[in-house]
Amino acid sequence: MSQRVVITGIGIYSCLGENLEEVAKSLYAGKSGIIFDQSRKDFGFRSALTGMVKEPDLKNFLSRRQRVGMHQPAIYAYMATKEALEHSGLDIDFLEKTETGIIYGNDSTAASVVEAIDKAKEKHDTTLIGSGAIFQNMNSTVNMNLSTIFKLKGINFTLSAACASGSHSIGMGYLMISQGLQDRVICGGAQEINAASMASFDGLGTFSVRESEPAKASRPFDRDRDGLIPSGGAATVILESYESAINRGAPILAELIGYGFSSNGDHISNPSIDGQIRSLNMALKQAGIQTNEVDYINAHATSTPVGDGSEARAIFEVFGEKVPVSSTKSMTGHECWMAGASEIVYSILMMQNSFIAPNINFENPDEDSAKINIIAETREQNMDCVLSNSFGFGGTNSTLILRKV
Repeated sequence: MSQRVVITGIGIYSCLGENLEEVAKSLYAGKSGIIFDQSRKDFGFRSALTGMVKEPDLKNFLSRRQRVGMHQPAIYAYMATKEALEHSGLDIDFLEKTETGIIYGNDSTAASVVEAIDKAKEKHDTTLIGSGAIFQNMNSTVNMNLSTIFKLKGINFTLSAACASGSHSIGMGYLMISQGLQDRVICGGAQEINAASMASFDGLGTFSVRESEPAKASRPFDRDRDGLIPSGGAATVILESYESAINRGAPILAELIGYGFSSNGDHISNPSIDGQIRSLNMALKQAGIQTNEVDYINAHATSTPVGDGSEARAIFEVFGEKVPVSSTKSMTGHECWMAGASEIVYSILMMQNSFIAPNINFENPDEDSAKINIIAETREQNMDCVLSNSFGFGGTNSTLILRKV
């Protein structure tokens, strides 16, 4: 018997703010989190633009022993998860006595690896690298740290799927709970934001070079877009069976009713309209709804010439021209491994506060974006059902559908 899956807590640490309240205000105001980072230009970056994400000091929350194995992905994820657990009414005593899982999206830990190797080269002695380095260096760093800190006893693994990692982590948590294998799973996505993690990406020439106007550089769907802007942080979503949430009197923020996925099976970096359409249709079929029941689409659109055009065509093919669409990446830049999770948090904040966040910097449509209903300014609107797309390198596609309860 399939279990209903609901969201009982969310947490966010991003360039739009360090908590839910700050982020909701930024979304409503259409406030950009993009800055010019001189250190990147000095490093040799083609583009010095980035989402500004401050690294928090965890000394007030965790012991030195708990912190030693944490680098940026785990640090950001801790902040988002701490807020999500508080939001959901979960504490460590409860978590230690129950079976709560964690499936977190993360696809790199570049800076910590570079730091460890540099230290070994300098000292000529691997024993001086430090005991925490191995736990910082592994892609499973978020899961191993958070499962230990929060005393989690359920499923425990990292999901690595490029820029769809955060979305697929929520999808896998959804499947675990719907099949009765877990009552509760902590899901999310984390993205480090440092030169080491973004240098090779910058080398591809896919970043915007509109450096004189950082806040206007991310322009999803706009005719004059010239590339994405890297960003990061972490977002956490607490998934729970409806029965479990009701039994413990937890707040129910939304129900997750559909998860669609596909693989393009084609080019390693170019998008596929066919793959995106299959993901969209699968999510709609699983949710058991018609296209006219979706009130809003939070698009993957990253501000790249090819990617945005492909998604606009896929949305038009499936939904036509009426459904409101915006890309919150116009404000955040591309949050990469965390994006699929953060955009679920952003969508829930919109649902709760009855507004659609704007696709800022959308001034001139191209032939593809002109066919769909892109929301360029904040719109007051009640929303009962929202859809979020995430597409990644390697042709991995994920679509999630949420509904108010």
